[in-house]
Amino acid sequence: MRVVIDTNIIVSAYLGGALEGIIIAWKSGKFTLVVSREIAEEYLEVLRRPKFRIEQVEVDDFAALLLDRAEFVIPLEAITVVKDDPTDDKFLEAAIAGKANLIITDI
Repeated sequence: MRVVIDTNIIVSAYLGGALEGIIIAWKSGKFTLVVSREIAEEYLEVLRRPKFRIEQVEVDDFAALLLDRAEFVIPLEAITVVKDDPTDDKFLEAAIAGKANLIITDI
C-alpha cells in the first residue's frame, strides 16, 4: 500500500499515543510512505519546533528514515482543492504523483 501522511499526523505519532502505530507500521514495511521534497521539509521543520520538545536525535533519525524508506515523488501538476489551507494541496499533489492508495489526515 502507498500512503501520504499529513504533517500533523506525523507530529502526533512522534508525540506518542495511538498514532505512534502509524510510524511503527511504516518502519516495519506495512506500507510505503510517499512524500515530495516539500512535504519532507515541512515534516522536519515542524518536528523541530521547540513547543513539541522532540529531541534532535529523534528528528535526525526520522530524517534518515525518510531518506532510506520513503518514496520521493515530484508532483507534475499543481492542485488547488483545499480552500481552508491551500498549503495542504501538496499532499494531494504527492498522492497523485505517487499513485497513493490512501491519504492519512484529520481534515
